[in-house]
Amino acid sequence: MQVQLRAVTYDNFDAVIELQLLKHQEDYLSSNCYSIAQSKFDPNYHPRAIYADDELVGFLMYNSFDCEVQHQTGIHRFMIDQRHQGKGLGRQAMHLVLDEIEAQPLLQRITICYHPTNPLAKPFYASLGFIETGLDEEGEMIAEILIDKRQAAI
Repeated sequence: MQVQLRAVTYDNFDAVIELQLLKHQEDYLSSNCYSIAQSKFDPNYHPRAIYADDELVGFLMYNSFDCEVQHQTGIHRFMIDQRHQGKGLGRQAMHLVLDEIEAQPLLQRITICYHPTNPLAKPFYASLGFIETGLDEEGEMIAEILIDKRQAAI
């Protein structure tokens, strides 16, 4: 299956907000509807619909704060619909978004936060090169990729 990241538009908005996590995953992530609303009030947030071939399978959102000042970007949301988990689609989508993010000039660091009790998050993100750096003020684990080290490993 070919995975693509596409814009969230009027045409796919309803389908994106209807994507579902497994019941035990629901507390790990804000709703897609909330995330899309957040992106409409802050132009630094970039929501993306994840497609496998032409089927919607997930959602993600990242920020692109001024890299000349911040030198970092954060992935704030990432989810694969419960019907499509375990197929490797999330890994492919993460590689695509990391490539998209790395195209930003002066970028030095990509971060992601996740609930520390999520049993799949740490090994998944670690396999992509994220290294845990500690908990944030809300109790979520922060992990980061330093761009120069990631590019040297590729």
